[in-house]
Amino acid sequence: MFFLLFLFHFSHAKLFRQGLLPPPMTNVPVPQESWFNQTLDHFKPGDTRTWNQRYWINWEHFRPGGPVLLMIGGEGEANPVWLNAGSWLDYAKKNDAAMMLLEHRYYGKSHPTPDLSVKNLNWLSSKQALADLSRFVVEMQAAHNLTGKWIALGGSYPGSLAAWSRLKYPHLIAGAVSTSGPLRAKTNFYEYLEVVQNALETTKQGCSEVVKDALKRVKYLTAHRVGWSLLTKKFNLCTPFDGTVLTDVINLFESLIGNFEGIVQYNKDNREFEGAKWMNITVETLCNIMTNPTEGTSLERLKIVNDLSLLMAEEKCLDHTYKTQLEELQGTLWNQTAAVGGRQWTYQTCTEFGWYQSSESPLNPFGDIIPARFFEYMCSDIFGPRFDISLLERGVEDTNTYYGGLDIEVTNVVFVHGSIDPWHAMGITKTNKSGMEAIFIEGTAHCANMYPGSKDDPEQLKNARRRIGQLISQWVK
Repeated sequence: MFFLLFLFHFSHAKLFRQGLLPPPMTNVPVPQESWFNQTLDHFKPGDTRTWNQRYWINWEHFRPGGPVLLMIGGEGEANPVWLNAGSWLDYAKKNDAAMMLLEHRYYGKSHPTPDLSVKNLNWLSSKQALADLSRFVVEMQAAHNLTGKWIALGGSYPGSLAAWSRLKYPHLIAGAVSTSGPLRAKTNFYEYLEVVQNALETTKQGCSEVVKDALKRVKYLTAHRVGWSLLTKKFNLCTPFDGTVLTDVINLFESLIGNFEGIVQYNKDNREFEGAKWMNITVETLCNIMTNPTEGTSLERLKIVNDLSLLMAEEKCLDHTYKTQLEELQGTLWNQTAAVGGRQWTYQTCTEFGWYQSSESPLNPFGDIIPARFFEYMCSDIFGPRFDISLLERGVEDTNTYYGGLDIEVTNVVFVHGSIDPWHAMGITKTNKSGMEAIFIEGTAHCANMYPGSKDDPEQLKNARRRIGQLISQWVK
């Protein structure tokens, strides 16, 4: 799966900001990969084409008759490190459960088609992915004589899939843990930056205002040629800034505000992957920089944050150009950069979800610098004129109709969110519906409860992990 570092300084980072669950670190050997003969199109019985889907199994804690915990892969390569790490390992031990991880179609090495051309992306959807899960469950039950109940787990987009799998296939999935899962598709997801602003301000008073002031200064510099030269040098741009190219201007703002978004979304989540020397970079780190008057003007402080982000991403310069962005996302070969997940996830946002993190909030957290239309027009630029705003809006409406959005009617599902995670704005954080439970953890970020526990974790986070374990035990027994 993607690492947070990958997100830094991609001008289209917000298209990826959906989730990307970085794996925890473990020295325990991981199970070998296996391959499953999967159906290409589950909704056309006459289409008999198949492909090989990758999965992993950990039988270490399983006893005959025991349940299966199924972790759902998402919009990046599935990582088998999860088979020996994370909070679900404790749930497996407690319930004598097998642990399985199924990679999402079109991501990682699970390639249903020869390439990623537009015509071959036709079978990339959450509906097809859920049908993959159902067929996988049925075939694994038969192949391994599994009689216990199945629990689906996932974080971020896979968290949505976990809830939806229980909704659509309740005879196969006995319960689901939906962590940080957005359930409401929405084209203009301006709430994302509202949560980011609140996280900065609650971390250190005045932090968000300084960031906003710095962005105002950047906007002023984009209006004249002297400012263009200054921006090129100050933010170490790979190519000279040209303020007449509106898409490049928006991309620059995307990157500068993205430096804060990424840290907020994954703040203190205990993931500890290789390169963990950057784990001490938190919201507090950035706010300490932005509120330190000895570092110069707000613009100078924004430069320091940008330099830090480049260092973390091991990038020599910041490529802010829309042209580079399009070239990467237009790549159709599996061995190209976009095939890591960028092109595929962009396609899903353009056809199913939207979730474009604009700055067009009525609360105006960081100024009117990133319009939703920028992302909407990008769909046409990447995939062709057929992928217009009308197609996007129909896709979003269909998604909410098909799954129910925030009005989903489902039982044996727990929805888990952190208050600092911007994605909680599209999820269920409280509910009175029978059979559903919501856990909202103050002060935690994206998918925090899925990572190994620490003695320094907030008490609410510790309680959340315990409660999830109790629910799983109830569902399987």
